[in-house]
Amino acid sequence: MLGLYRHGESVLHRLPAGSKLLGLVIAGTAIFLIANPFHIAGILVLVCVAYRIAGLDARTLIAQIRPALWLLALIFALQLWLNDWQAGALVTLRLSTLILLASLVTLTTQVSAMLAAMERGLAPLRHFGVDPSRVSLALSMALRFIPLIADVTAQVREAQKARGLERSVIAVAVPVILRLLKMADDIADAIDARS
Repeated sequence: MLGLYRHGESVLHRLPAGSKLLGLVIAGTAIFLIANPFHIAGILVLVCVAYRIAGLDARTLIAQIRPALWLLALIFALQLWLNDWQAGALVTLRLSTLILLASLVTLTTQVSAMLAAMERGLAPLRHFGVDPSRVSLALSMALRFIPLIADVTAQVREAQKARGLERSVIAVAVPVILRLLKMADDIADAIDARS
């Protein structure tokens, strides 16, 4: 499963969650300010080295980027058609680096630590009517739903495969959407019941 915490004792595992999240924001911004694809490729290599430092193997790294490969290929082809190969390389390298960097943070940081750091970081926004605990709850729910959506999709795909409908997008999408809406409704009722 993508981006789930992996226990470890590396330097990256021991860094505070707030520092990692702040570093991710700064690095993500810097990546989009750099206009040279070769410099971005160098940063991508550094991110791959960081995976090694964190004690994560190449299979884990590849598993983080594999689901986005078709989208990256499509973006590259579109940029190649509209601009040139350098523009395509720049955009796909930027996105690949950002995906791998964000996955590295989630692989080396417990979700509870991330949410606590976000809640502390959002605390000054109380003066503007933002409730950090609600934002933290929303983020934790979103993070919980990512593997749940993958699980529901796999179950529906298996059921439709048994019926010979695995190639039909509608036969998979409609039951997945209906099950997710039912789960969201149940969760909303549970939250309301607990005030």
